[in-house]
Amino acid sequence: MIGIISDTHGLVRPQVIEALTGAELIIHAGDIGNPDVLKMLETIAPVIAVRGNNDHDPWAEEIPLTNVVEHQSYLFYVLHELDDLDLDPVASEISAVIFGHSHRASAERRKGVLYLNPGSAGPRRFTLPITVACLHLTDAGLTPEIIEIEN
Repeated sequence: MIGIISDTHGLVRPQVIEALTGAELIIHAGDIGNPDVLKMLETIAPVIAVRGNNDHDPWAEEIPLTNVVEHQSYLFYVLHELDDLDLDPVASEISAVIFGHSHRASAERRKGVLYLNPGSAGPRRFTLPITVACLHLTDAGLTPEIIEIEN
């Protein structure tokens, strides 16, 4: 299982740690907020992160804007804003596009590619729920699970 998180904006709730416990890898799709977020997540599993539009401080300069992650037999393309997608996922044999930014959790398939936004795990924005996602990897494919965090 891969834990997917985005838009923490400097906040990692205990419920988020609980929801992601057991992950073999965590992918953070940007708007991290501060490096302590990544350190906390690394206590659960290795973390791969991309920089979001609000990650401006010097610590964030070494974090890439996009990343291609290979895990088991799957390829994931990770970026913060889906509008910045700069490749054809089908032609690139990407299994899933993982993104954030909108604070709205979603999981849909387009031409066989999973597009997964875990929503926002950070401070509540408007009336949107606080969410993370788990991505279950099997020989049969990828199964996303959106988890709403009780606040």
